[in-house]
Amino acid sequence: MNRLESGTAAVDDLRMHYLRAGEGPALFLLHGWPQTSYCWHQVIDELAETYTVIAPDLRGYGKTDKPRDGYDKRTMAADVSALATSLGFERVSVVGHDRGGRVAHRWALDRADQVERLAVLDIIPTRELWKRLDTEIGRAYWHWLFHLQPDLPELLAGRDIGAYLGYFYERWTHQRQGLSSEAVEEYVRAFSAPGALRAGFDDYRASFPHDAEADDADFDAGRRLELPVLALWGASGLLGKLPTLEIWKDYANDVSGTAIAECGHFLAEERPRVLLDHLKPFLAG
Repeated sequence: MNRLESGTAAVDDLRMHYLRAGEGPALFLLHGWPQTSYCWHQVIDELAETYTVIAPDLRGYGKTDKPRDGYDKRTMAADVSALATSLGFERVSVVGHDRGGRVAHRWALDRADQVERLAVLDIIPTRELWKRLDTEIGRAYWHWLFHLQPDLPELLAGRDIGAYLGYFYERWTHQRQGLSSEAVEEYVRAFSAPGALRAGFDDYRASFPHDAEADDADFDAGRRLELPVLALWGASGLLGKLPTLEIWKDYANDVSGTAIAECGHFLAEERPRVLLDHLKPFLAG
């Protein structure tokens, strides 16, 4: 087993916490909401047999600083790009889940010279979510619109953080079996830290208009991902009802992917073995 180390790097004005294991080509794992870098705990050891795995806590999450601004995906992507450079990596592969997938998408667009392979887990491009917003998507992604509101999410969710986050851990898993008690305890502890709940909501608040404007500008200019892209999603979630792979083909020239059966939103924790079986050959090229 590779030793898992914890580190902190100064990235511009941000102190960024990360987990590191293994030796070899650099592989960055970017978590989503409402999680931290802990979400990779079932896959990081095996990936570290081949790669130097770096799993940071994104801006505002976990043990990373929680500033009052900078939650647009361009800035968050610049954070992890600078982290890679500070650790001595010129080229990296990236796996991003949920919000981390949106950061990873932006990273690959803005720094094509740095990112060589990209896997996105259980997302479609942010622009497509806004474009396709209808009753079904609204019911599934209601939290996006709620989290966009100033102050109110903190007021209501802050009264019982465990219950609020627990709703998602249950509803977003296959057959609502939930995540492990150890994982839930870790995430609730992380989001109970000062500023953490607000920072997670600010991540969503940046989606519109800041991220939307950048995404529209790229699409209108014909900017597409040129690197190999792997899209994976849980068959039991909303993306199992959307033409997810076809959607990604409008944004990337070399994309493959599939739904993972009997899986909800949390691929790395619900179906870690299946996820590894898809990731390893893709990352190997």
